[in-house]
This record gives sequence, C-alpha cells and structure tokens, in this order.
Amino acid sequence: MVSVTTHDPRPDPTLTDPRITALAAPDASVRLRAALAVGSDPGPGSGVETARALVARCAAEPDFYVRDMLTWALCRLPPNTTVPLLVHELGARRAQARSQALHTLSKIGDASAFPAVTALLHDRDDDAARSAWRAAVALVAPEQHGWLAAELADELGRGDRETAAGLARALVALGEPVLPVVEHAATRRDPRVRAHAEATLQLYRDPDSGFALSEHWARRAAALGPGRDDGR
Repeated sequence: MVSVTTHDPRPDPTLTDPRITALAAPDASVRLRAALAVGSDPGPGSGVETARALVARCAAEPDFYVRDMLTWALCRLPPNTTVPLLVHELGARRAQARSQALHTLSKIGDASAFPAVTALLHDRDDDAARSAWRAAVALVAPEQHGWLAAELADELGRGDRETAAGLARALVALGEPVLPVVEHAATRRDPRVRAHAEATLQLYRDPDSGFALSEHWARRAAALGPGRDDGR
C-alpha cells in the first residue's frame, strides 16, 4: 500500500493577517491596537493559529497594557482552543511566558486547568509564583480549599514585600479553611514565617488593611534580617 501525504491547501491565516504581524510592531500603541482588533473580531472557526500567535506574543511582550490586551483577546476565543495552548505554555523556560499564561487561565476560568496551575505554586520565579497563586485561587473547587491553603502556607516567609502581600491575599481569598494552617505557621521557629503568618491573619481579620500588610512585612523583614531556621 502506498502512503500518500496530503496537505491542507488553505493558507495559515496568521501569515496574511496584518493584525497578527502588527503584534510585533516596534510601537507599543500599534501592538495594543492590533491586539484589540484581533480580540474584537477573532474571525470564523476555532482560531487555533490566531491563539498560537497571541500566546507566543504574550511570552515576549514587554508592555503591561499590551499583555493585558493580549489576554483579553485570548479570552474572546473558544476555551477548548486556548486552554490547551496555555497549559502547554506553563512548561516554558521563560518566566514571563509562564506568568502570563497563568494570568490568562485565571481570566478564562476553566477549572480543568487547575492541576496544571498547581504544579507552579512553588515556581522559583516570584512573578510566576504570584500568578500561580492567583490562578489557583480563581480555579479551585470548594472542596479543595483546605489542600490549597496548606500548599500556599508552605510559601510563607518567601520573597519581598510584593510577593509576601500577594501570598497573603491569595490565602485570605480562600476564607476560613486557611485559619488552621496560617495559625500553625505563626508558631514556627522561622521568624520570617511567623511574621508573614501574623500579617496574613491580620489581613484576614481586616481585609481593608492591605497596604498596612506591606508596611508591616517591610518592617519585620528589615528587623529580622536574612536567613531561615525552618521549623516546619
């Protein structure tokens, strides 16, 4: 039997779409308008090639507002097209690629991505880890709140003020299930973990004290200095 390989005669639409080409323009305002145009009119069909182009651009785009528009454009495409591409992107070497994919998954809200998201809860890059915390909280099922709280609590004491505040907000968003694990963390030997846990509990009691949390962490981190005596 002779095997015959056939090719789809239809051209890749992203090769001829000037909007896709404009996503790499030198001017950020041009890139922003291009992402807006793609999201406003993704075109017929599943948009797989368009989604691939948007995901690829997310990994390299330096401008925050353009990245946000790229995420919006991806959210306008069918989830069964975008979610597999974004989940695959979670394995990218570039931290921005992972972080933006996580952010976009949190906006799409497809819970099927939750297992892949939780694999990055302890990502070495702070930006990617913060995105994973937010995405996990957005996608977690109610019956898994306790498990997620324990995973997040294992990161207490990590990072700078921004990272510490981001983790505290993620924990507080899970509600009452966080209390036992954070209260336990407040008794650990590591002074940075204790300080972070105490600040998180304060944020839980007073959700409007977000900025106070950041100032509290900065003072305690400066006073305690570097080092970790991890009594977990």
